[in-house]
Amino acid sequence: MLTRLAHLAATIAVACAFALALALAPRDTHAQLADAKALTAEAVKTMLATAEATARANRWNVSIAITDANGDLLGFLRLDGASLGSVDISLGKARTAARYARPTKVYADRVLADTLTILSVPGVVALQGGLPIVVDGRVIGAVGVSGVTSAQDEQVAAAAIAAVVKP
Repeated sequence: MLTRLAHLAATIAVACAFALALALAPRDTHAQLADAKALTAEAVKTMLATAEATARANRWNVSIAITDANGDLLGFLRLDGASLGSVDISLGKARTAARYARPTKVYADRVLADTLTILSVPGVVALQGGLPIVVDGRVIGAVGVSGVTSAQDEQVAAAAIAAVVKP
């Protein structure tokens, strides 16, 4: 009986020591996780409203796509009179800007400079009008616009981003 009590006491002592060690151990699990900004539904609504206002003020019939950092659609608006083709193009521009972390004009310029190899990169839409949304040096999403000239498309995208990201 005494051996049994001694064994039980030793087991309890080891368990308590282990629990105390866990409680006092530094917690570095937080250091393994990144704090990242993300677009909220409210931010997406604000960007769409600003893009729409910019396009309407200029009488531009465009499609506007907003994606997250992965290029997945968060918000979309096709203004009356915008071409059906602008739907896919605006989403393609936003996806390209998000996934490759660059304005789509970079790829349009490469094609104009006779660097056609860029066209073999999967998912690249080499047309100006897609801009990444960058916060604290990280891409958190993108805006793609299509329907007018490429420079005008980019103007609408830039206005949308400026509505929620302050320099």
